[in-house]
Amino acid sequence: MPLYLDRIPPADGPDSCDSLDHGAASDEKAHRLRPTLTIGLLNNMQDGALEATERQFISLLDAAAGDMTLRLRLYQLPELPRGEGASRHLKGRYFEIDTLWNEPLDGLIVTGREPSAPRLQDEPYWDSFVRLLDWAQDHTRSTIWSCLAAHAAVLHLDGIPRVRSTHKHCGLFDCELSSDHLITAKSPFRLQMPHSRWNGLEEQALTRHGYEILTKSASVGVDAFVKHNRSLFVFFQGHPEYEANTLLLEYRRDVARYLRGEAAGYPSLPQTYFDDATSDSLREIGREARLFPREELLSEVSAILGQAHLHNSWQATAISLYRNWLDYLTSAKNSATDCSSGVSAPGSAERIHSDRAVPIQTASLPVHFIQ
Repeated sequence: MPLYLDRIPPADGPDSCDSLDHGAASDEKAHRLRPTLTIGLLNNMQDGALEATERQFISLLDAAAGDMTLRLRLYQLPELPRGEGASRHLKGRYFEIDTLWNEPLDGLIVTGREPSAPRLQDEPYWDSFVRLLDWAQDHTRSTIWSCLAAHAAVLHLDGIPRVRSTHKHCGLFDCELSSDHLITAKSPFRLQMPHSRWNGLEEQALTRHGYEILTKSASVGVDAFVKHNRSLFVFFQGHPEYEANTLLLEYRRDVARYLRGEAAGYPSLPQTYFDDATSDSLREIGREARLFPREELLSEVSAILGQAHLHNSWQATAISLYRNWLDYLTSAKNSATDCSSGVSAPGSAERIHSDRAVPIQTASLPVHFIQ
């Protein structure tokens, strides 16, 4: 079914609508009969991962939507530094966060980013993030907080600090279900999930403050957890949205940083991710790089990575998690409509034909290396 992207109308003209064929009938009556949700995505990622992260979430939402019609609006925080290329991509496509306060959403997704300060409270976007967090509790039916956004959210909500590990948790990790919750309905008891982080949250600290652990790993601790107050907050320390090659690109980026002298340590291989032949070749280059680091080795690493055999083993689980989340939003929205005597809640299907709504064709979005 269609996934529509809201565009910013040009200041000197009428609202525009770039028509892309999504392969679905655009019959107005059919659109009105389908469940329709309005989702916001606050993409905080660095320039090198900005478009890839956008694509990952669009593709995942598209796969999870089923017979629903989704309307997606992209947001940015003004305090985040952007280069010329990223600024061009954001222009006309990403709304400033200040436009959100009076825009009703059914659900919101907030991404993380690499930290730039030792303390999260010292990040340049902290004040805007806190305002968003407080707003989301009263103005969304549910919000997903991803990775660093999850860490920042629980720090503000309950004062729970994240704990830095002695090494980076990177790779595919076996997780198990810890509770019977609607978000994990139909998920297997054991599942794999990508993680890529130095910091984590302690399970006891979370449960002590009323968070419910959904999935966890013996290797990396808590994977996903929730807390339901005025809005259902869903937190992921892992990355269900990742594509098959995302960890590969992050590994290449980290190798490049080491070879350029920007990182003190050579990165470890992502765990249980590469095939044996690829892992052996990369370890050999890693040994050489530690003895005699030079940028020329990056081309050898890239050549090996180009031959890697990758499999998105977590895709079905990711789609199921997000489908459950969309089902929850639909149920909550229908309940609100019933309670208001048939008057639709904000973001109803009638708005889907706005001139600013652009149907998305995920297959046409390009793939970029994360630098």
